[in-house]
Amino acid sequence: MTTSSGTAPADADRATAAPPATVRRGAYRRLSVEARRAELITAALGLFAHHVPEDVSLDDVASAAGASRPLVYRYFPGGKQQLYEAALRSAADELEGCFEEPRTGPLSSRLGNVLDRYLTFVDEHDAGFSALLHGGSVAETSRTSAIVDEVRRAAAEQILRHVAADAAADGPAEEPGARLRMMVRTWITAVEAASLIWLDENKQPSAGELRDWLVDHFVALLTATAATDPQAARVMRAALAAEPAHGPVGALVRRVAPVFGEARHLL
Repeated sequence: MTTSSGTAPADADRATAAPPATVRRGAYRRLSVEARRAELITAALGLFAHHVPEDVSLDDVASAAGASRPLVYRYFPGGKQQLYEAALRSAADELEGCFEEPRTGPLSSRLGNVLDRYLTFVDEHDAGFSALLHGGSVAETSRTSAIVDEVRRAAAEQILRHVAADAAADGPAEEPGARLRMMVRTWITAVEAASLIWLDENKQPSAGELRDWLVDHFVALLTATAATDPQAARVMRAALAAEPAHGPVGALVRRVAPVFGEARHLL
């Protein structure tokens, strides 16, 4: 987590705004600069997760952290905007971590694990996640937009590493080409859009059903790309070879086969 430069404010500064004595006694702790700043960011993140930024004040953050408004300003002299960007950076780091997954086992299982963590994050940060990605918040700036775009790119790179590993299993190692990169970034965009719609629909269907549907989407996109891209075809062959018959890809094939069976006239 990024730390601010400058001299640390003493915890005694909290007395200047004097929150209720019960809060002050229960929350008073001598913390390092980094720990105190992290405490304020955590409190802010909890509020921004469930309220749009313009509905959260510095007084709200101070109260949630058991601190004073002047103390919040000591650590974040830029006010709420600086604090929001710090909280967003913290959330972005957590969100990027959702896409880290060991490159072992069937690709569908790896994608499912990633999506489980991602949808848990979306569920826990519902209002804040929606406000951020829908855009239009008064707190949105070029810096916040850059942080969000960084998460998208980091997520795509993580998935591309899995794709590249599977391609190497069926041929020489190579960097993902333009079509594979476009396919993966398209899927990341679809995951993001589906998550926002899921929140709009009161988190229906269940997170598990949404996860499985998004894995199906990945397989469908990869299949379509493999039809015209040799590298994607190698990924597809390697991925299918590692999939168990009882897994999600096997279930998808069994559901789709009858549909295509009715289209023999197209062959």
